Amino acid sequence: MSTIVVTGGTGTLGTPLAARLREEGHEVRVLSRHSEHYPVDLRDGRGLDAALAGAEVLVHCASSPRGGDLEAARHLIGAVRRAGTVRNLVYISIVGVDVVPLGYYRTKLAVERLLEGSGLGVTILRTTQFHDLVAQVVATSAKLPVVLLPRGVRVQPIAVGEVADRLAELATPHPSGRVPDMGGPEVRALTDWARTCLAATGSRRRVVGVPLAGRTYAAFLRGGHLAPAHAVGRGTFAQFLEGRTAARG
Repeated sequence: MSTIVVTGGTGTLGTPLAARLREEGHEVRVLSRHSEHYPVDLRDGRGLDAALAGAEVLVHCASSPRGGDLEAARHLIGAVRRAGTVRNLVYISIVGVDVVPLGYYRTKLAVERLLEGSGLGVTILRTTQFHDLVAQVVATSAKLPVVLLPRGVRVQPIAVGEVADRLAELATPHPSGRVPDMGGPEVRALTDWARTCLAATGSRRRVVGVPLAGRTYAAFLRGGHLAPAHAVGRGTFAQFLEGRTAARG
């Protein structure tokens, strides 16, 4: 079994990924600023050398729309080079980062290119949005009397557990480069997903699609963030909602 380092290992994706890797018998090092064993700050690279010592695989799940992803990637690349034992750096990205001019997507693409040009062994997986994110967007919009969402934008949500399973498969000492994209089983308008989400909570709040302007909106309308040819996900959004309701009791 390998020693595998996971950044963002306490997050939405990192938590189930770390659990799966441990179930397979790997030694898993979860990095965070507040970790008792591996305190790491990706913003300046502190703690990375100790955390990567002797590791064979690094899975990079940590990311923030607030910024800092490029700096974190540079610190990771430097630490991997110094460690000399990491044979595969696995990175989770997003479908459409190369065609949707959203700031966060552009940063994810820049990280992809930085990793690909690093000379290290790299594996990159792009997926569509997680079920959790769709539910979060709807919940945020539902704070208003009328739920306002971009008109005509379709979404292809995928179960985070399935993405964790795929990353666990890729977290081997053998890099795979850019692997096929991974998309959810259903493509529907965001407004439709919102109505499904609200209905599951008994809410009758009105959902209205609002036309927007700009290149980013146009790219979403064209479906640049979708992967219909790679709809490999099995878990549906309805199943996600059922599971969440059951968990809440």
